[in-house]
Amino acid sequence: MSEQEASIIALLQLNPTVGDLEGNAARLERFIQIAASSGAAACVSTELAICGYPPRDLLMQSTFVERSQQAASSLNVEVPSLIGTPTMPDHERGKPGNGVVLLGNEAPVKIVARKQLLPTYDVFDEARYFDSDDRPGIARTLLGPLELGVTVCEDAWQVAGETPSEYETDPIEQLAEWGRQGVHLDATVNLSASPYHTNKIQTRLHVARTAAKTLNHPFLLCNQIGGNDDLLFDGRSLVAWPSGEVVIAPSWTEGILLVDLQQSSATRWISLDDSEVELLHVAANETGEGREDVLEELADAVVLGLRDYCQKSGIERIVLGLSGGIDSAVAACVAAEAVGAENVLGLSMPSRFSSQHSIDDAQHTANALGLEYASISIDKHHAGLEQGLATLLEQGAKVAQENIQARLRGILVMAHANAQGRMAIATGNKSELAQGYCTLYGDMAGGYTPLGDVYKMDVYGLAEVFNRRAVKRGQEPPVNDSTMTKPPSAELAPDQRDDDTLPPYEILDEILRYHIEEGLGAKAISERGFEHAMVVSVLQRLEANEHKRWQMAPAPRVSSRAFGQGWRHPLASRHDWRQ
Repeated sequence: MSEQEASIIALLQLNPTVGDLEGNAARLERFIQIAASSGAAACVSTELAICGYPPRDLLMQSTFVERSQQAASSLNVEVPSLIGTPTMPDHERGKPGNGVVLLGNEAPVKIVARKQLLPTYDVFDEARYFDSDDRPGIARTLLGPLELGVTVCEDAWQVAGETPSEYETDPIEQLAEWGRQGVHLDATVNLSASPYHTNKIQTRLHVARTAAKTLNHPFLLCNQIGGNDDLLFDGRSLVAWPSGEVVIAPSWTEGILLVDLQQSSATRWISLDDSEVELLHVAANETGEGREDVLEELADAVVLGLRDYCQKSGIERIVLGLSGGIDSAVAACVAAEAVGAENVLGLSMPSRFSSQHSIDDAQHTANALGLEYASISIDKHHAGLEQGLATLLEQGAKVAQENIQARLRGILVMAHANAQGRMAIATGNKSELAQGYCTLYGDMAGGYTPLGDVYKMDVYGLAEVFNRRAVKRGQEPPVNDSTMTKPPSAELAPDQRDDDTLPPYEILDEILRYHIEEGLGAKAISERGFEHAMVVSVLQRLEANEHKRWQMAPAPRVSSRAFGQGWRHPLASRHDWRQ
């Protein structure tokens, strides 16, 4: 092997299925075979590639960890490969390790690294499952002339100050210190499963550049892609050189980043589907900002989230309610791209309060997308329940009458789901879920909420994206002007509008962002130009509806803080939101 050939490292950007050890092993072997035939001297997988990330409480089954390590160690590889896998506890550790094994060249398999920094914030709870290592890894002997530092995901973030936790050690600084003491490394690799949220690539760019500069050699990050439950992984594996130059792989697609350590311009991408995709080259004096269309990226994210949730769960067909509103129209667009329009059923379920334009708008969306479509009036069922519950409803709160309609629609959607083997999807957005503007066992019914982490105004932005995509395909835009411009309404009462009880969504979304994602209280938010009483009302309503969010279907995480496993607010509390 020439020196030039020995400098080529393949980053295997793959989409594993959690728990599918055999399937993931076969996928890894295929990637390694392609990389080897393309000239790679070594291959690097993503974090826990053999079992998929995050495996969560599967790791508490000792047989699962043992089988995972065995599957990784038994891979048939053509070139030396670093594979992410859980590793069995040893005499020093009572829990498994988030480890990396080196195999190839018929030499004994060697555990070369275990993750040092175990995040326990936001969506992470790795200290629950793993014991940490006390030093980074170094891979040599099987790699010929190559000698590599080995880190796992969070291990690289401390040096850039991008972790909310203060760890006692810094693995990148440890490797750098070894270098100053004479330990030679050609590069450092990072096996990663870094979840996506908007603008996350800028943070990773900072991490990679800081690591490469600190180490004074190339830093390679191999990141997982795909959706696993509510977490999305965007890929974008990358390599940074000490000069600050960076090459970034594509997002939302599997493939191999073939990195030439000596010549950045020779780094190339191998698509698994033979599609033409360009790498993103970021010069040392560039930030890379503005290269991505944020709303296009958001559309790709929610589509992939729903697609992978269905594929990895064995779900082929979807049903949803089509109200003629913006949320159900965009949810239908997501579903059509995720599983194919022919596999989506849209149900229009008008009541006596439904406007004709909403009924027409729902049918337009279904026709434009090519969905299966049915219209079922709920008037007869609604009238029967109103008659049977007349005394109760007359003496009770107004919302009881409104929610009957939402729950009747939920019954119809779930009946179609159960009878036809479909998954129902809920169509609510983050703004509505934050304010409880949704009905338990009604419009919240379903197995997945594709827009559950998308603010209302961004739903309108997604509508424009899906309309543009339709026009490019020579099709009619699925979200018509009527749907885009009419005042949002649940249409559960005469002349009802969302802004009768909620602030305008342009204002509501900003208040929610400041509180949910930046952690600001009412006083700090008000100082940014919002009426204090309005802010307090929004935050009080947020708290009062926590019980609904505990029962919502999973939603793909696309923001820096989403409802779900990273949001751990109490159900029963009494907090003064005026502060």
